[in-house]
This record gives sequence, C-alpha cells and structure tokens, in this order.
Amino acid sequence: MAHLIGRSVNSVSYKLVNFASLDPSLKARGIKGAVNASKLDAAIWNEFYNNWEDRAFESEKLRAKFEHKPVEELVDLSDFEIKEGKEKERLVKTRVNQSFFRAMILASYNFSCCITGIQTASLLVGSHIVPWSADKENRLNPRNGLCLNALHDKAFDLHLFTIKPDLKIVISKRLKKEKKNKFMEENFFQFEGKTITEPRKFLPDERFLQMHNELFSRLNE
Repeated sequence: MAHLIGRSVNSVSYKLVNFASLDPSLKARGIKGAVNASKLDAAIWNEFYNNWEDRAFESEKLRAKFEHKPVEELVDLSDFEIKEGKEKERLVKTRVNQSFFRAMILASYNFSCCITGIQTASLLVGSHIVPWSADKENRLNPRNGLCLNALHDKAFDLHLFTIKPDLKIVISKRLKKEKKNKFMEENFFQFEGKTITEPRKFLPDERFLQMHNELFSRLNE
C-alpha cells in the first residue's frame, strides 16, 4: 500500500492506528488505538462504516487505478459470458465487493478458520452470518463475517450449527442424530460448547449472531 500511494510504511501504519481508534469493536475490547485521529479520519471511517457496499467498490477502483489496470482485473470473471454495459458493471461490482469482503475477513482472522484453525487459504471462506441476499446494507460489513473453512461455511449456512453471542458453538439436533459417525465427531461434535477464535478486529455483531440463532432454533425445534 505504501509503495502504491507513494508514502512511507510508517505513515501508512500510523494512519491505520488512527482508524483503529474509531473502531467500536476494538473499543469494546479496551483497544484504544491512537488518541489524535483527525476529523477527516473520522469522516472517512464513517463513510465506510455506514456504506460498505459503495465505498468498498470505490476503494478497489482507486487501487486498480494506482496499479494501472481496470478494476475487473482484480477478480476472475472467466466463468461468465457477459455483455458490455450495465450487466457487466453490476457483475464486476458484485465480484469485486465479494473479493474485498473475503480478503477483509480472512485478514481479520489471521487467515485461519475460527473453528478449526485451518490455514489453507484455498479452503477458507469469508462467511456471512446474515446471508448476502438477506441484508443488502450489511453485505460487506466485516462484523457480519466469519472466517470458516468450506465445510463449516456450508454447515453454518444450512444452520447445522450456530454461534451464540458469547461466541460459543452450538451443534444442531439434526447433526446429533449421527452420534456414532466418526467424521461428525471429528468435524462437529468435538467443537460443541467451545469458543471460536476471535478476530483481531471486527468482532461478530451480536445482532447478526442472534438472527442466526433464532432461525437455527426454529429449524431445530
């Protein structure tokens, strides 16, 4: 980043510490960051925090500009046959934002699954607590994300387990029907009641976890 924008590494690091002082999830954990963040720092933070969808895409367009390439080259679109125009613009924005969200979540969790500790990047997913399709305003909110491996991402999406606001794991009755299954024991049952590994920043929002818990409860009555 420092190289791209022509600044020193120290100046970029210092700016990140300023932003850290504005992060409510860090404040809740007693992490204060810098004490002299400017009004402009606060304005930029609030711009992102209140509109992740548009600001994330704008930031990625700026990054692409600094790298002297079109923004669509930041993501793989080879699986799509798309025409020019608004259809392409929508697809590019969606894919760039999805990539942005995944990168943000994986970085927050130190590129490790918060349940198993798996660190193979190709197996890790920036998993949404409230699904992408269910809440447009929080699609890119990092507090709506968990770093999970592909198996647990799918199981979480199907409400085969949930994570309580205290970050403890609860396994569904549907899975517990397979008590004698060694695979289930190794990949699910052993994690019952354990606490996920917390991210360095952007703690999961209790509201989103509660929404997942409520649907989990209805599906497991």
